[in-house]
This record gives sequence, C-alpha cells and structure tokens, in this order.
Amino acid sequence: MRKQLLVAGLTGLMLVGSAFSLPSKLDKEKKGKKAKQSASMLPQDKASQWVDSVFNSLTQEERIAQLIMIRAHSNLGQDHINAVIKDIRDNKVGGVIFFQGGPVRQANLTNYYQSISKVPLLVAIDGEWGLGMRLDSVISLPRNMMIGAVQDTGLAYEAGKLIGEQCKRMGIHIDFAPDMDINNNPANPVINDRSFGENKYQVARMGVATIKGMQDAGIMACAKHFPGHGDTNVDSHFDLPSINKTRQQLDSLELYPFREAVKAGVGSVMIGHLYIPAIDKKPNTPTSISYKAVTELLKQEMGFKGLIVTDALEMKGIAKFYSKGQESLQSLLAGNDLMILPSTSAGSVDAIKKAIKAGRISQQEVDARVKKVLMAKYQLGLSQPQHIETANLVEDLNAKTDSLRRKIAEKAITLVKNDKDLIPFSPAMTQQKLAVIAVGADANNTFLQSVKEYKPGTDVFIFTARQSVDQIAPIASRIQRDYKAVIISLHNYSRRPANNFGLSLAQRLLIKQLQAELPSATVVFGNPYALQYFCDAPNIIAAYEDDSTTQRVAADILFGKLGPSGKLPVTVCPGMKEGTGITYKVNQYTVLPAASPAAVGMNEQALLKIDAIANEMISRGAAPGAQVVALKDGKVVYNRCFGHFEYNKAEPVTPQSIYDVASVTKVCATTLAVMRLYDEGKINLDATLGVYLPMVLGTDKAGLRIRDILLHQAGLVAFIPFYKETLLPDGSPDPNLYRRSPDATHSVRVAEQLYLENEYVDSIWREIVDSKLNPRAGYIYSDNDFLFLGKIVEQLTGKKLNDYVRETFYEPLGLATTGFRPRERFPLSRIAPTEYEQNFRQQQLRGDVHDPGAAMLGGVAGHAGLFSSAHDLAVIMQMLINYGSFNGVQYIKPETVRLFTAYGSSISRRGLGFDKPEKNNNTRSEPYPAKYASSATFGHTGYTGTCVWADPESKLVFVFMSNRVYPSGGTNTRISALRIREKMLDALYQAIM
Repeated sequence: MRKQLLVAGLTGLMLVGSAFSLPSKLDKEKKGKKAKQSASMLPQDKASQWVDSVFNSLTQEERIAQLIMIRAHSNLGQDHINAVIKDIRDNKVGGVIFFQGGPVRQANLTNYYQSISKVPLLVAIDGEWGLGMRLDSVISLPRNMMIGAVQDTGLAYEAGKLIGEQCKRMGIHIDFAPDMDINNNPANPVINDRSFGENKYQVARMGVATIKGMQDAGIMACAKHFPGHGDTNVDSHFDLPSINKTRQQLDSLELYPFREAVKAGVGSVMIGHLYIPAIDKKPNTPTSISYKAVTELLKQEMGFKGLIVTDALEMKGIAKFYSKGQESLQSLLAGNDLMILPSTSAGSVDAIKKAIKAGRISQQEVDARVKKVLMAKYQLGLSQPQHIETANLVEDLNAKTDSLRRKIAEKAITLVKNDKDLIPFSPAMTQQKLAVIAVGADANNTFLQSVKEYKPGTDVFIFTARQSVDQIAPIASRIQRDYKAVIISLHNYSRRPANNFGLSLAQRLLIKQLQAELPSATVVFGNPYALQYFCDAPNIIAAYEDDSTTQRVAADILFGKLGPSGKLPVTVCPGMKEGTGITYKVNQYTVLPAASPAAVGMNEQALLKIDAIANEMISRGAAPGAQVVALKDGKVVYNRCFGHFEYNKAEPVTPQSIYDVASVTKVCATTLAVMRLYDEGKINLDATLGVYLPMVLGTDKAGLRIRDILLHQAGLVAFIPFYKETLLPDGSPDPNLYRRSPDATHSVRVAEQLYLENEYVDSIWREIVDSKLNPRAGYIYSDNDFLFLGKIVEQLTGKKLNDYVRETFYEPLGLATTGFRPRERFPLSRIAPTEYEQNFRQQQLRGDVHDPGAAMLGGVAGHAGLFSSAHDLAVIMQMLINYGSFNGVQYIKPETVRLFTAYGSSISRRGLGFDKPEKNNNTRSEPYPAKYASSATFGHTGYTGTCVWADPESKLVFVFMSNRVYPSGGTNTRISALRIREKMLDALYQAIM
C-alpha cells in the first residue's frame, strides 16, 4: 500500500514541475487503465484535492508555518522535547529536522510528533553519509571524498539507494544530501572531505548517481550548497564566507554540478550562506537571501522547479545580519520555499504576515509556496498515516551497510606512489623481518591484526598522538636496526585541516624519518589532504577512512590479495595531483589466514611431532621432501616444508613448490565438477552413463549408474595400461605413433620430446568402452570410473575438464597453483620431479603427469593430471568443510556437500567420489586414514605420495604433498609402510586440547 501511495505521490509532484521522474510501473498501469480514467479521478486530481483540502483547513498563520522546519533531537532531554511539541502544537510548523540521538528514540518521537501535528510533518535529516552521521548504533557509510575516489558511479548510486532506504525505514522524507560543492580549496574548514573532490565532472557524476539512488528509494534528495561552498576558507556556521570569482568562473566550475543535478531531476536544492559579488553585490547579502541568486539564477536561468531550501538560518553566515524571524522573511523574499532552523517560528510567521500586509510579497505568492510544500508532502506519502515500526529497527538500518562499505573501500583506496613496485609485497619481501607501526593509534586495531594474519611474525609498534619528539629516536633506531622493512599506518587524526589535522610534530617527524631510513609503505587512514605532509614518501596509500573495513581492505592491497582501483579526488602535493592513482589487477590468489595453535585450541608443542615424522620420512628414504599444511577452524596452524625435490639436496621444498597430486585429481577436480553439475540439475545420480555419453550406447557400459561409478562399484576394471600397446618389443615408443616434436598430426604431449598421434586418443577411449565389465565384482577402485566422469563433465559443459574446473573453482577461489599442465604456467624449478621412468617415456618426469594414461590423454583426465601446492588444496578442502562456501561465495550447495562426503555404499568405505575412514576403525590394527579421524572425515590419497583430508567435526584440514615415487617409481612403498601420512594426521588430532 505504501508503495502505491508513493507512486501516486510521485505523479503529483511531476504535475507541479518537480524533476522527480515517474516510475515505469505507473506508465504501464496508466496504459492498462486508460479507458477507465475518463470516468475516474486522475492521480493529479487526487493530489490537488488533498493539497487544496489541507490548505483550506488552515489559517493564514498555519499556512505560513508550513514553510518553517525546526530542529529536533532525541538526545537532549524533556525540556527540548517540550519545546518541539510547543512549536508543533502552537505554531503548526511544517516539519522537523532531526539531528543527534538514537534510532528507536527518534522513531518514537517521530510517531508522537506526527500524531499531534494538524498537518503531517515533513521529516528531514542532514545525513550525508547515512543516518550514522546523526544516530548512535547506526553504521556510517564513507564520506563523499572516499566515494569520489571511486571510478564507478554504480557504487555512488548504491550508497544513495541505501541512504534512501534507511530514511524510509525511519520515516524521514528528505535528506539534505548530497554535497555538490567542488572542494578546490584544501583549507576549506567546513566542506573539505564532505565533497566528492575538486574535479567538477567527477563531483557531478557521483552527485547525480547518489541523487538517483536516494530518489529511487522514495525520498527526496537535496543538492547543496548552491551556488558552491567549496572555494572558501571560512565556515558559514561562524561567519559569512566570500567568494570573489567572476560570473564566468562560477559558470565554468562551481555551478556545473548543480546544473547537472537539476537536469537529472533532483527534488530540492539547498542555498548556502555565501557572499558572492559576481551574483549579488549588495553588502551583507548571503546568497540564501539573494533574489538574484535564488530566483534569477536558480529558478529562472537554470529552470529549477523543485523545492528550494535555505541552509540553517541559525548559522552566523546569516544570523549576524538578521534574527527574530527577519531571516525567514528575507529568505522567502529571495525565492526559497522552506526556511529551516530560524531563530523563532512564531517570529518568522509574524514577520511574513507583516510583509504580506505591507505589500512586500503577495498573498498569492506565499500561498503558491505553501501549496508547493504541501504537494511535496503528498508525493512523499504524507497524505497517509505515518507510523514507524520500531521492532528490529537498528538491525534493518545496518543490514546492508558493511557489505557496501567493503565494496567502496575496494574501489576507492588509492595507491598514490609505488617506488620500485614495492606494493604488493612480493613473497621475498614477506619472508624478511617486517615491522608495522601504527602512528596515532592507542591500541591494537584491525589493520595491525590483518597485517599479522598475512605475516604472523610481524612485530607491532604503536606511537600515540601523546608521545613527544624525544620518544622518536628509540623506536626509530630499533626499527632501523632490527627490521628489513616497515609498514607505517596513520590513524585518528582530525578530518579538518586546522592545526595540521591535529597531527603532532612528533608524529610527522617519526613518519618522515622511517620513510627515509628503510623500505616503507605508508597507509594514511583519513582525510587524504593529510598526505601533504609526506610528499616525499616513496610508497604511500590514501585510505580515506579509519574504520575496520577500510583497514582490512588496505592490508589486502598491501599483500596482493586485491589490486588498487582508486584515484585521488583532490590534489595533495605537487607530485600527487587529482586523478593520481596507480591501478592494476592482481590474480586474486587466496592467502589463508593464520593463527597460533593456542588461539584455536591446539598445543603447539604437540604439533612438533609432525616435524619428527617428516624427518623420519626423509632419513628412511620414504620421500625426499614434503609440504605439510594443516588448518583448524579455517586458520593455518601448521605450514612447513621439509627436505628437497631430490635426495641430492640441490633444490629445497618451499611453500611455492608444486606437486603432481595423482588421484587427488579425482576429488579436487572431477568430483567438484560433478557436484556443481548435480547442483544445477544437469546430472542425475541414478541416471545411466548412456544418458550422457553417446559413445557408450549399444555397449554394456550404457546402463552403468552414475552413483555406482562414483562409488567404484560399477564393475569397471581397475586399470588399463594403454601405453603397452604403443611400445616396440624393446620397450621404446613406436615411432609410427610418436614424434620427438609436435606436428599437425602428433600434438598430444606425453613427455619431453614425446608427442602422441592425435587420433590415438580415440583408440584409448575405444579400449575403455570395450574393456571387460564385471558388475558382480562389487567394490573395485578404478581409474576408468573417473575417466568416464571427466568425459561427462566435458560433454555437459562443452569445455575441457581443465578449463571448466579452472573457471568454476580454481580462479574464483584464488588458487595460484592448482591446475593441469603446469609446464604451461610455471618454471620447472617450482615443480617437483616424479619418477625416472625406465620404460615407456624413458626419462625423468617433471611437469608432465606421472600417470601414463593421463599423459596419453594430453595431461588432462578425470583420474589424474592435477598439480598443486599444499596451500591451494587446503583452500579447496576448507571450502568443502564450509559446506561449499568460501569468502562469501557459495560454490556448491551445502546439501550437495553433505550428500557426496557421507558414506554412500553398504559394501565399501567410499563416499560419492570421496574416500572416507574405514567403518571399523575402532577395531582395526591400522586405522585408515588415522586412528582419531571421525566418521565425517573425507578426502583422498594420491599414488605419487599425496593426500587431502578434512574433518568437519574437528574442523581440521590436512594436506600432505610429496614425490615419494622419485626416482624409482611405485616400488618405493616406505611412505605407506611407515604410515607417514596416517601418523601426521593423528598428531594433529592429538594436538587438539
């Protein structure tokens, strides 16, 4: 009902010439009811009837009072409330403007004030960055200057829309926002970062987008402070600022955003208290009471027909010249419609009455202004009862704020200087000893915590605003002596330029000294004009705000999770002009957060048992090296590398090392893809293979159920040595099938200088389809099951398996290493070698898949071919523990994860695609995969010496990467005989306190 009233109201305002646009829904309704409207009342008739009925019910004094809006607070006590009540009851004022207080208190007062008012009150607020600007417990949006750093008007629209929705929820009809001033004076004491910046085009673009968002939410926006308050160094709250520019200069700069706002349909314009001789030379005549400014310029020349509102008439910019109601009269004579915050309501009405009687303004003109205000009330829904429901009020107001603040921060934070491309920090940089110092902070904050999450060993220093110059030397010398680089963050300084933004000499000197003495990155959290004190900084970021969301995003940019997108909206130094901003896109590689074991309830000393197991593995020749990553509660608690790629110890294993994961491909590629297609309704687990693969129709494979294939109980043979049929009697590759270099007919890379005939891939598939089937065999672990599943994925998606999982999972998850055919993406120095294959390929395998069948299929197959680091596989397993969600994105439905990772067979331990613990682990002498693994655990092992396991009950993830097949292949089974993986996993469980 309220939406219908709003639509009708918008129609009414359109009819009196306001720039509000008619919703398209109403256009459609009008077309459908065209025949009926000749016999029924048109919306404009209803609006006019309501306006006339209200107008006719009022006395002359009450009509004039409709043009007055008074101050209201919800935090000033009963005496203030009583004064507001008196103005509403006795003086019949037209509206209230709320300032500081609380949302529920304000809502209750609004409901009461509306109930006692003869005419519904126009409720307003001055909430430029949302209701949090005025109300406690409401989260604020960023100030306009941060939005001005964004290059996408869509976020300005979103901000306006959210502000409008907040206002609607609070029964507010007009928000005196946005600020359309161009802040081209860095010393401006009142506008400054309330402006979108100094570029007239950007101010106009962002302002208009904000206006559209607010008005699309059903409230009235207000462009202020006409004709432009940006180039002043006087605060009009305390005195009358002067702007000594020519009319041509004003036209080309200050007036531009307001012209664009008028063209875009802004509902109201606020007139500032400014003395501008180029517009009106009359002494002591602020633009707010200037007929030449309001009527001749805004109304007549610019064609504005919406509501014209004064800035607060209690401000010294006008109050020093007029009071006792004369300020309201002068404003009305100038052409304003609404006089806000006059010194006296009754005095204002009386002054206007006397002016009418004296002939200074006609009764007809005053009545027209009154009806204009009443029409605005109608279009804003005030013809219907006004009541605010207070249940869940604060929750509703804050529901969308944090997510929008994050989006704005990601697009606004500006990398202003980046000498030697220090930012983002390289892996080499993050391995050095790093310090972070928060200047101006009083305690630990989100930025410091975020830095430590990225680099747990970072040492934190805090230099408060109260510390003196004498305290610089000890802290600066220690940082210079003990650390290779420093991150400097600046916090809690004033938003206003007076007194150097409140920055002490000690703060400024310390920052400059650190910037000069060692590699540094400085992040300035607040008004970007403060960058003027650090023009020589080699690496500096403007972050604009100092809230926890902005601090976290700044850390993401420093450490390369996000690329910077913002541009400076103002000039801050000769070398840091408006529009400056280094932007780049980064591969969105995920870095899992780290935590100390104690923070997640684990014993750090107990985890050292894993070190001993790894060292035993190497010393006994089970594998030359390994990566081990463990997560608890989504945080990395163990991340260590052991040994080398080879037993000669030439190449150490690092966190960036990449391993052939062998059959882990089955769960971290093929099963993920099947789960997603199951989510989308494209795979039915009880459908048969022939439904999806035409190649098997007419064979005994056509009737195999997808569910049985996933469970390895479809009766397929375990393994087919395809390669044997391509070898000569001496065991070497047949030159009729292979070439040493690729050509048009031999492009399937099998290994170095070994390329298979393209058409032979079809022979492999024929061999699979024709292979023996034993449906009574029960559970047979088979690679062929997953070869078929990989083929189904390709058939349904029209993409190669490697491309589908990369686009659907690996890239969105931010995995830096996970994928097929790693030689195409990484240097061999990062890839662990596997076997020196004596027959078939007869070479050391490195970067080519170890599995011969997968190699003959070009390195991409449903059962093998995936390569990865341990860290990136941990991300996949954490996503699955999160029931398909990671970083706010749902990759797989929770119910699908539960289905696939649960036990799926009565004759084996298998889940759908996943391996699981033996069901009788409590009685087995050698439990699998570990003694303490719960029945909810799922994962898989790989032939090359790898495994991934996840336990949703304990919230544990365990990933182990090794190349146990180096150099002699599968004959080395010590990793299993010594139960290396099993012992490590049990050590994790035993470390849980």
